[in-house]
Amino acid sequence: MRIAPLRLLAALVLFGGTLSGALAGCGKGADRAASDGGGNGLGATTRAAGVEAISTKNTTRLGGADPSSDAAAVARAVYPGLTPATRPQAVALVDDRDWAGALAASVLASAPLGAPLLYAHGSSLPTASEAALSAMHPLGASALGGAHVIEIGSSPPLAAREPARVVAGSEADPAALAASVQRLDEAAAGHTPLSVLAVAIDAPRSLQMPAAALAAESGAPILFVTSAQVPEPTRTALAALHHPTIFVIAPQTLHASAYAQLARLGTVVHVTGTAGAGEAGGAGEAASAAGGVEPVQNAISISRFSRGSFGWGIHEAGHGLVFANVMRPLDAPAAAPLSAHGDYGPLLLLQDGASVPAPLTRYLSNIEPGYTAAVPPVREVYNHGWLIGDERAISAHAQAELDAVLEIAPRQPSAGEQSVLQAE
Repeated sequence: MRIAPLRLLAALVLFGGTLSGALAGCGKGADRAASDGGGNGLGATTRAAGVEAISTKNTTRLGGADPSSDAAAVARAVYPGLTPATRPQAVALVDDRDWAGALAASVLASAPLGAPLLYAHGSSLPTASEAALSAMHPLGASALGGAHVIEIGSSPPLAAREPARVVAGSEADPAALAASVQRLDEAAAGHTPLSVLAVAIDAPRSLQMPAAALAAESGAPILFVTSAQVPEPTRTALAALHHPTIFVIAPQTLHASAYAQLARLGTVVHVTGTAGAGEAGGAGEAASAAGGVEPVQNAISISRFSRGSFGWGIHEAGHGLVFANVMRPLDAPAAAPLSAHGDYGPLLLLQDGASVPAPLTRYLSNIEPGYTAAVPPVREVYNHGWLIGDERAISAHAQAELDAVLEIAPRQPSAGEQSVLQAE
């Protein structure tokens, strides 16, 4: 991927309002822009830089060959930047080598800040990030001193050139970095969170990925623990929140010692949803070499989970759903805005990009929309899938499989519906 020098980037940011028409993007207006001159900024330039938007009747693919392209495509889909209402207050900027910073930043996509994430690369921006930042043209977050960009990490690329709020930290101390993001998010929201997500930073990243979507949807910040203990920055952050509810992602990854420490700081809840009818898997399907939990099943479990008003609780049709490849963990924070805007989808995972894994097919079949003669398709609800990345992340074959299982289908009417039909 081409990296833009900071001098060029500074010019693009400074004159973003003027250049947004020239820095083109992806989306439904691409063909129209090509035919009418492209003055709305949704032309083909970003697509040429590796961003794609390919749709079937029930799915939309966003992204390209790398997480930077994926984050830019998601950000532009959520915030086209064409009107004040479609411009974000601020954009979160994270180095693409900083997993902890990217995951923790997912909560910034939640209300009221609603900040999409873009990836930097050291002191420069990839082409797709550069174009998206210019096109979205952030308004400035009044709760953060008018900051247009929230730079997360130890060597931010824009602080001297753009109104920014910097969250210092590094991958070397993920707990401290996440605690800093939590404090900034609290300042932006104007109130103390009642709930947090606890994630074992030493667990496989494929098990951590669904936390990004849940943080964005719920507004619960992510704080890091390890499998065996609660680091000091996390303990301090939890103590300041005065006994919050602590929702543990992939609970099998934590040992009893970590749970004992968390229990002294808040009410601990395992994020584990119950299986629906017909979703029982085959022998060994839910197990893996990493902590006895399998990434695809873990994401499904998080999608099913709810406790009161918290959690996705998806056991029925009528939802947005976001799909990513477990081998591209940075796609999870990149996709987080899709969990806080539009049709608010949880993150579901494919083990590889070639096809849809059996547990995921069963789950999607369980929540497949249906219609009857009494309730025709036009009166029913629908599912829609967002696919993150190019065909190396999720193949065209897998997209076709997802499209089919998301399609509304005829079903047998219930007893009540049958009596209505007979009466008619």
